[in-house]
Amino acid sequence: MDKVMVVTGGGRGIGAACARLGAAQGYRVCVNYARNRAAADALVAQISVAGGRALAVQADVADPAQVRRMFETVDSALGTVTALVNNAGISGALKPVEDIDRANLDAVFGVNVYGLFWCCAQAVRRMSTRHGGRGGAIVNVGSIAARTGGMHGMLAYAASKAAVDAFTLGLAKEVGREGIRVNCLRPGTTRTDIVAPLGENLLAQVAAATPLGRLGESEEIAHAILWLLSDQASYVHGAIHDVSGGR
Repeated sequence: MDKVMVVTGGGRGIGAACARLGAAQGYRVCVNYARNRAAADALVAQISVAGGRALAVQADVADPAQVRRMFETVDSALGTVTALVNNAGISGALKPVEDIDRANLDAVFGVNVYGLFWCCAQAVRRMSTRHGGRGGAIVNVGSIAARTGGMHGMLAYAASKAAVDAFTLGLAKEVGREGIRVNCLRPGTTRTDIVAPLGENLLAQVAAATPLGRLGESEEIAHAILWLLSDQASYVHGAIHDVSGGR
């Protein structure tokens, strides 16, 4: 079966690592980005040089019209999606709950939660055997913040990632008999630009408090995501996997 992967937030961090690894494993890859076209284009160029096939597609996943356009572009340029990595996520402003405003909540939940609904809706319409599709696999990238409450000032982010857990379980029940596997992977603190605003001192404290004594790397998370998408995980469904260094 032709393998076509859509990676949201694919131009950086964990998403970029998934795109590179997926291309190396034979997927044709859509590298989705919201604003940083240069990073997405550079990644596509790297994949092409390595012999893979990829396409950068701009879309804000919080906007259902843009998500629909992205999947239609993939249909035409790469083929029907068989794997979706819902990786796009933002932390929002680092604020205690008493200072959080509506705009911040709308932004965080728009990308981290609404984006799941819009992207999965488009993927299910294409993958589901009920709609004549050939099946597929979806991995939602959550966070261990869903069970720890997150670090100071990141309550909105933690709450949005708890919603990812619930969404994964519900969607798995909804589409499991339609040839679609759905799972969630919860990374621990991983060295990406989403945690950079926390500062090196705090990140060093987090690393020291992690049983493995370090932060995660994007490639380590990507390998776990690609395994969940693969036939090796054919009986893994509705699961929430922590890849967190023991936290």
